[in-house]
Amino acid sequence: MPSHHTDILVIGWGLAGLVATAEAVAAGKRVTIVDQEPRSNLGGQAWWSFGGLFFIDSPEQRRLGIRDSLELARQDWFGNAGFDRDEDLWPRRWAEAYLQFAHEEKRAWLREKGVGFFPIVGWAERGGYTATGPGNSVPRFHITWGTGPGIVAPFQAAVEDGEANGRVTILPRHRVTSLTVDRGVVTGAAGDVLAPSGAARGVASSREAVDTFTVTAAATIVSSGGIGGNHDLVRQWWPERLGTPPATMVTGVPAYVDGSMQPVSAAAGARLINGDRMWHYVEGIQNWDPIWPDHGIRILPGPSSVWLDATGSRLPVPLFPGFDTLGTLAHLRATGHDHSWFVLSQKIIEKEFTLSGSEQNPDLTGKDITLLAKSRLGKGAAGPVQAFMDRGADFVVRDSLDDLIAGMQALPGGDVLDADRVRFEVESRDREIDNDFTKDAQIAMLRSARAFRGDRLIRTASPHRILDPKSGPLIAVKLRVLTRKSLGGIETDLSGRALGAGGEPVAGLYAAGEASGFGGGGVHGYRALEGTFVGGCLFSGRIAGRAAATAV
Repeated sequence: MPSHHTDILVIGWGLAGLVATAEAVAAGKRVTIVDQEPRSNLGGQAWWSFGGLFFIDSPEQRRLGIRDSLELARQDWFGNAGFDRDEDLWPRRWAEAYLQFAHEEKRAWLREKGVGFFPIVGWAERGGYTATGPGNSVPRFHITWGTGPGIVAPFQAAVEDGEANGRVTILPRHRVTSLTVDRGVVTGAAGDVLAPSGAARGVASSREAVDTFTVTAAATIVSSGGIGGNHDLVRQWWPERLGTPPATMVTGVPAYVDGSMQPVSAAAGARLINGDRMWHYVEGIQNWDPIWPDHGIRILPGPSSVWLDATGSRLPVPLFPGFDTLGTLAHLRATGHDHSWFVLSQKIIEKEFTLSGSEQNPDLTGKDITLLAKSRLGKGAAGPVQAFMDRGADFVVRDSLDDLIAGMQALPGGDVLDADRVRFEVESRDREIDNDFTKDAQIAMLRSARAFRGDRLIRTASPHRILDPKSGPLIAVKLRVLTRKSLGGIETDLSGRALGAGGEPVAGLYAAGEASGFGGGGVHGYRALEGTFVGGCLFSGRIAGRAAATAV
């Protein structure tokens, strides 16, 4: 049985784990990283991400005429989070600290590491309620130049430099099954050595154990991610306020995002809170070229598509594409069906459809300016979007509305679609386009969105009749619930120390990233403002790495 000794043990090599390791190594400590996957997965979920980051009053915002402030962002964050539990003590404190970080040091810190940002700021989670309700009052979604791999790269490089000079030991295929506790102090971990695997990044690997191992450490950081790859756990923790859990879902994260370290951490004394808070999308589509089991891709929609439930009824105000993720999820779960529909035109898909994920955005991921100009500003849908139109099981493309409806009805579950209702909703919406004023709130929002230069340039199509042949062909997309993030987790203080049932620190144990609810056990509260998951891994990993290094 292999035994290892180190200053700091990091469990999980996603972004939070890499950041924590880099910070500890910079402080002169020896670090051992263990992960159950083969080394091809170094960087974890963040590598697959779009690399969106939440900044407040950034140069990119100011150049686009966006007037943001810490006060406005705090209003949005707390209006979104809805903190209302005793367990929200530390999440509230983490939220305040993170807002300061996003306003002040975060961007400069990343720029020093060579991370750049796309100049157009996106407007995710637009809200549509009152000033104090959910949503971002202004665009704050900054895309990393290089997407997920671009944000992972500097921290991976720092870890690998540490490995080369003997400060870091990386142990792939090591699955932790228990934390070692000696007289109330966590002193490391034990677990199984899994059989070697040549699985490519993201592809599910075996869980065959061939040996056991132990690691002794003065401090242990759990950065093992959430539960989004484990549908059984998602359903177990699914909250009543979001309706009944779907019978079928697609998966937005690899299978290794399995929540396995949560019970292990709890057994060592850590308190798990807010497990019923979660973040799943309703714009999921089946990946025509899947990498992991039930692999789904999220559409990052602009605001123009008509959104219909499974029967063909239009969703109510303000549940428009890109406005309120969990509000839309709760509404759709009450319909009794696991899917819904976008109906749109070719003109809309060319301007507004982006697919989430580094592999779906080769222009941004590859930092290819020529491809970027062609895909974002040129004629036709972007290449990855066109591939889904051509091969995706959830896309219907037709020249007439009658043919489109027939194609929708031919898909699994399409038998509940009311053709007359679809026709009524789309034709009624189109009549509202003829004037510059309207009672249709979505059309009013479109015109408002185009007042923002970024939306007008690359994100929001000019308002038009969907049934106008000059804007065709017509497109329908069958949408499914796509699992993604855990908003709860291990409760931590502002040093990243795991807390026990009585609120006291569990000696020797820290947590970061999604395993800690991105800080405190749930920094987002009930809802996220987008661009805050990757940022939460950066912030909590940095704090935990520095605090553990100081304590050792």
